[in-house]
Amino acid sequence: MRYSQLFGKTNKSAPHDADSANARLLVQAGFVRQEMAGVYAWLPLGLRALRNVEAIVRDEMNKLGAHEVLLPALQSKEHWDTTKRWDTVDVLFKVPSQTGKQYALGPTAEEVITPLVAQFVQSYKDLPLAVYQISNKYRDELRAKSGVLRGREFGMKDMYSFHLTPEDFQAFYDRTIPAYLNVYRRCGLDAKVVEASGGAFTTKHTHEFQVLTPAGEDKILTSKTGSFAQNIEISTLKAGDKNPDNGEELEVMTGVEVGNIFDLGSRFSEAFNLAVTDENGERKHLIMGCYGIGTTRLLGTIVEACNDAKGMMWPKSVAPYPVHLVSLSAKDPAEQEKVAATASALHDELTKAGFEPLWDERGASAGEKFADADLIGLPLRLVVSSKSLAQGSVEWKPRHEEEAKLVPLAEIVEHVTTFMNEPYETTSH
Repeated sequence: MRYSQLFGKTNKSAPHDADSANARLLVQAGFVRQEMAGVYAWLPLGLRALRNVEAIVRDEMNKLGAHEVLLPALQSKEHWDTTKRWDTVDVLFKVPSQTGKQYALGPTAEEVITPLVAQFVQSYKDLPLAVYQISNKYRDELRAKSGVLRGREFGMKDMYSFHLTPEDFQAFYDRTIPAYLNVYRRCGLDAKVVEASGGAFTTKHTHEFQVLTPAGEDKILTSKTGSFAQNIEISTLKAGDKNPDNGEELEVMTGVEVGNIFDLGSRFSEAFNLAVTDENGERKHLIMGCYGIGTTRLLGTIVEACNDAKGMMWPKSVAPYPVHLVSLSAKDPAEQEKVAATASALHDELTKAGFEPLWDERGASAGEKFADADLIGLPLRLVVSSKSLAQGSVEWKPRHEEEAKLVPLAEIVEHVTTFMNEPYETTSH
């Protein structure tokens, strides 16, 4: 992709109301554009990164044996009346129709998935079942803030599981925890599993997945190592107490919630009469579990955790492009032609090898190109210049390293292949 042809460019000035790193950097780098409070348009760079996040989430959910569907965002008032939630969920967008009916813009999917599953699950032999979707959700937040971390329209993966017995539910619930941790690890994040109380959409205790960063809204009682972590709202412990895991002193840290899982019990299956006859002939309502990951929120969290003073620092697994190829202008026309031809050939070679670069072939200064490359934050910067070509080389600089080095031009594709195929790195801290 030639940068000059890319829709959406960098912006030197930050949004005046940016209250977080992701709100500032995603807009400045040309990844998103704010349409109104809590609502963003996703530009090509941002959408490519978001699709990479979604692909990781989808892969881990498929490994759990879950089935992907796509449910309507427009939901019937009758279903919300059935669950008695039409007037109790305060963030519900209610949409009147010219037909006289009212609808909800889906903030969650229990009112859609439960009656849908009831049409297909006829026997205990159809269980267990897990179904998920990746789609936009809508919540009428009083105060949308922190860029894409808290919006009124946002992307989410929501999965629902259906079980005949508590033991079967617990077995699946326990399997989702490592799957979620794999998602975050593959996205370059170090997440903690946090015990927490349920919110507006839950009925029992839940586990949250938190990434420690000052941009978060939640206060977590934990220690630097060890698996123990609790939301301070439910914890009987306090800062300074000993971690039950390892005896370390507990601290209150700030985190961003990037997912949660919880037990729905049989509340929704009873409302929609979702029941089957077990092998003993007894009619039972199904036990349901709910498992959410905010995909746009997860992308914003990656930005919060992976940035420096110059811009974003994308993990290789979610970067919109793996390589930022920069060709520098030369005063001598013959040298300029050689630089352009070499960069073009390298662009094609890398693309053929599966590592399509973002090629900045503009006539801008070296300083402007390097500043844009740092702001956009792709994992690897390659610079082709008359100076590097005089040594038969290309300048090589991973985004997270300070110094550049020269790599022989003939070995670049091999080096990029090795670099990109290295194991997932956790870059958050």
